[in-house]
Amino acid sequence: MSDTRTSADGFVVRRRRVCSACKKKFTTYERVEAIQIRVIKRDGSRVSFDRSRLRQGIERACWKRPIGDSQISTLIAQIERDIDLAFETEVQSRFIGERVMYYLSELDQVAYVRFASVYRQFNDANDFIRELQQIERNPGMPGLSSDVLHDNKKKTVFPKTRRRQYDDRNLLDEDSADTDDCLD
Repeated sequence: MSDTRTSADGFVVRRRRVCSACKKKFTTYERVEAIQIRVIKRDGSRVSFDRSRLRQGIERACWKRPIGDSQISTLIAQIERDIDLAFETEVQSRFIGERVMYYLSELDQVAYVRFASVYRQFNDANDFIRELQQIERNPGMPGLSSDVLHDNKKKTVFPKTRRRQYDDRNLLDEDSADTDDCLD
């Protein structure tokens, strides 16, 4: 006998099973294994994409904020989906950082500013003030910087069909509408 459930993000299957020999119950979690994505860091080095490292950075930004673990998991799943849609083998760390900031800006502005302060390497209070003024001027926050999508220096694999989806910005508008439903 087994009880199978899919997680909210659709990437993990939880199975509750009973051993036929000893009759003990146990749970397994199955995740679809995808092609390993490499992250191109600012210094040009390449490392494997690490979901737990992404989670750790987002959790730090959300510390002591009214944000649940399920909301963080949903946010991470959205970022992974964006990476999967836009890239085949390599993604720039700037793309990941921009996507985190985009989704955090919709979820919680304090968490957004915390993440931005580390990601953009704020040096003093004036950097915080400029960021807050930008939020005031543009509450929707931009989806992606064009230089992240069209950086020819890094030779990031970015299929033409997927590039068009982001160029048109249609996909980003749909994502922001879906995000509101998922994070409530």
